[in-house]
Amino acid sequence: MMKPIGMLIKEELQAQERSVAWFARKIHLDRSNVYRLFQKNSIDTDLLRRVSQILGRDFFAVYSETLSEEGGLRAGER
Repeated sequence: MMKPIGMLIKEELQAQERSVAWFARKIHLDRSNVYRLFQKNSIDTDLLRRVSQILGRDFFAVYSETLSEEGGLRAGER
């Protein structure tokens, strides 16, 4: 089972040694909404696209890998 997406985003931000204030400015959210984002189990795909671009990490790939590992794709669907 995959970690909640908000936790993955928070961990990536910390790994890059970026501040919440920096991220909030880049994503055009206030800091309180960024902290709420860190608590989310799922987020809107457009927001996930923006987060992926800002942090330079393909968070969609995380979902794809998890789906494949859990047997959610049949042969030929990958």
